[in-house]
Amino acid sequence: MADNSDSTFGMGEPHHGSYASSVRHSYPLMVRDPSLSVAIGLMMRSLPYAIARFGVLMSTSIVVLLWLIVMLGGAAWLGNHIASVFGLVWFSMCLAGGGFIWMTMLRYLLHLIECGHVAVLTELITKGSIGNGSESMLAYGKRVVTERFAETNVLFGLNALVRGIVKSFHRTLDWISEIIPIPGLESMAKVITLILQATTRYLDKVIFSYNLARNDGDPWRSSREGLIYYAQNAKPVLKTAIWSLILERVLTIFLWLVLLAPAGLITLALPHSMREFGGLMTILVALMVAASLRSAIIKPLFLIMIMVRFHSFMEGQAINPEWDERLSTISAKFRDLGQGAAAAAGKSLWTRG
Repeated sequence: MADNSDSTFGMGEPHHGSYASSVRHSYPLMVRDPSLSVAIGLMMRSLPYAIARFGVLMSTSIVVLLWLIVMLGGAAWLGNHIASVFGLVWFSMCLAGGGFIWMTMLRYLLHLIECGHVAVLTELITKGSIGNGSESMLAYGKRVVTERFAETNVLFGLNALVRGIVKSFHRTLDWISEIIPIPGLESMAKVITLILQATTRYLDKVIFSYNLARNDGDPWRSSREGLIYYAQNAKPVLKTAIWSLILERVLTIFLWLVLLAPAGLITLALPHSMREFGGLMTILVALMVAASLRSAIIKPLFLIMIMVRFHSFMEGQAINPEWDERLSTISAKFRDLGQGAAAAAGKSLWTRG
């Protein structure tokens, strides 16, 4: 049963009394081993999500490739046969249209699929099973997310807010070079920044998983306290995240090299007008397939490892109220999250009254 004790935050100021119950969660945990073999097992159990994501990404990649051909080819034809200004207008219209579709539809769809996958993985990690078998895994994940977030726009905005807070927290860390044994890394500030930015894409989903596991009816409070738990366990969790990121990049490059051979065969099957690009088309096709497999399988695999690591570390762990104060100082967005928690708590009290 989730911990539903009162915790109200106002105007971003830390209230130490709100942490009267120092352990802010109570949910079962069936998986505690963050090893790769366990992650592979959980991935196989949630395979429908990987397949769905791969299908959407591959379809999108093919459409983007065709879109680029139409955009560049149309612009060139109009520029050569009518006037250069018409080619520029065509190019601008296609670019704006493609960007609009990506930002408003495809990116949103992929985000919902990913959240559904995280919901299913959270159930497997905390309960060991998914529902009662009466509905598909995709339908189950969708139902869990929509039931706990009445509006998907709220979910989208909350995840973006959490990601921004994690980025602000990462900018304050000065011990990253200690957990990456690469000579001279301590002087490579830009490389460290890029690594931290990439790991943020994992960690906002980890906080979302904690939010779902608590299921206390207040996603603002759960997210806020999940961030505090991450901050006080940052070193071991981030160590797993960084090594997962490095392995993910290595596997992606290896996968791309392996796919170059079959991609060459696919290139031979393309129309002659496209085959004349030769090696470039082979590389592009291999990149498309490798990028889709990376997003659908490789990244979720390492996300599972980090999720298990996070949940197992803070199982039964008391929250440290000093981190509430530190995060409030570091990030204005964290204070905004506190205001969201206070508003949600006030709304709940008004409804009960």
